Amino acid sequence: MSEERRGTGAIIFSFLIAFMLLMMPMPEWLRLARPEWVAMVVIYWSMALPKRVGIGSAWTAGLIVDVIRDSLLGQHALAMAIVAFLTIRLHQRLRTYPPGQQAITVFMIILINFLIILWIRGIMGIAPSLWQIIIPTFTSALLWPVIFIGMRLFRRQFQVS
Repeated sequence: MSEERRGTGAIIFSFLIAFMLLMMPMPEWLRLARPEWVAMVVIYWSMALPKRVGIGSAWTAGLIVDVIRDSLLGQHALAMAIVAFLTIRLHQRLRTYPPGQQAITVFMIILINFLIILWIRGIMGIAPSLWQIIIPTFTSALLWPVIFIGMRLFRRQFQVS
């Protein structure tokens, strides 16, 4: 296997874990605070390996999220593609920030993700509450340092490059 393409299975495995966490049943009171697992995985891999995990991978992951959530096909795909685009544009700067400071940028990127989905749902005539956007964005940003450190250890363990 070439040096450039090492660890494809590990990348796919991390996305599968994110999809499983997305589908995991939660109590009703906690469901509103579910972090955006797939978006955080897209952000991590787009930041760490922008030449391997980019807009196409994010689009595919978003389509899978659309199927899992039984939503309009393409709304999460568009949002994830924009998330990957923004992350790739900022990846050199993001890499230099400590995980706590990265969390602020992740908050903004995930907020943009939700605003795109909100816009599409608004066109469809579905109006979610503001809490359905703010709470998962905060929980994702709060979990980002743990996700980042865990994913970095995972990447180093499996020598993904």
